Amino acid sequence: MDLDLRAPVGELTRCLVDVPSVSGDEAALADAVQAALGRIGGLRVERDGDAVVARTSLGLPSRIVLAGHLDTVPIADNLPSRVEGGRLYGCGTSDMKAGLAIALRLAATLPLTEPGALRHDITWICYDHEEVEAARNGLRRLAAQHRDWLDGDLAILMEPTSGEVEAGCQGTLRVVVRLGGRRAHSARSWLGDNAIHKAGALLQRLAAYEARSVTLDGCTYREGLSAVRVDGGVAGNVIPDACTVTVNFRFAPDRTPQAAVEHVREVLAGYECEVTDLSGGAPPGLAAAPAAAFVAATGRTPVAKYGWTDVARFAELGIPALNYGPGDPNLAHTREEYVELAAIDEGERLLHGYLTGALTA
Repeated sequence: MDLDLRAPVGELTRCLVDVPSVSGDEAALADAVQAALGRIGGLRVERDGDAVVARTSLGLPSRIVLAGHLDTVPIADNLPSRVEGGRLYGCGTSDMKAGLAIALRLAATLPLTEPGALRHDITWICYDHEEVEAARNGLRRLAAQHRDWLDGDLAILMEPTSGEVEAGCQGTLRVVVRLGGRRAHSARSWLGDNAIHKAGALLQRLAAYEARSVTLDGCTYREGLSAVRVDGGVAGNVIPDACTVTVNFRFAPDRTPQAAVEHVREVLAGYECEVTDLSGGAPPGLAAAPAAAFVAATGRTPVAKYGWTDVARFAELGIPALNYGPGDPNLAHTREEYVELAAIDEGERLLHGYLTGALTA
């Protein structure tokens, strides 16, 4: 496949969407992106697995990272893409091939070889396996194997934000609470000890939990401790002897992952808890000069990111990071996923102006 990165950004988005790239099947799209970036002068292009990284080397005093994932969730009868009423419909349109298209078109249209035309050196990171478990995440692999490829003074993750600037992100923690009992025939229930019934007190404790809100750099992060799954029972005539409740804690980025674990264990004192998933959050990072300049260029008031994104991986490396993209996050992963074509155009205009200095406030 031959990608024309100079095509109008809406058309480029459609081309990217029409290359299926469900997690684990990104190779064809990665090949096309690598080939297209390789034809652009002034870029050093490298690859690891199905992650493609391109960088300028202009010797400028700061570097901006534009990062986006190539993969999508499984297709839901929503390919090939279609355009209706100013909207592009299809798998990955919002999350996040529209943002990816903006970044790639900028690589082809910015004056990368003109002295003084750019305010920053730029790195493009197009990575694999974002929509699956963290152990397979392409950005995580790059951080472990090619740390220098990720260097920058600000990372802009092109996640769908409806054109808003979403700063940092929440951390996320999951624990499994195990409840025991004793089996019996349900006709003689008094002979058993119902493990599912024991979940009632736990659920009441969670329902009564008062979550805090934390304001950092003007962005308010709301926490939440919620039961998200209950498993138990073996048959319709058996008193269950085991029940598990999965609890998810979304925590503000002022808590360390370990502090989050300790808090959950304190709230659930008396219960056996197994931590099954843990990822720290990312602080807003708005005090960094490149981040402040980007916010000024957008004219937007930053808001907290509810949810976890790969900005946290950049934060772990000491790189301030923001979420910014044209898609609507509420449409991500849905059968009806779409992106407004006008929003893609606006995102390209804004980022082009920021990177060249045409937009400063």
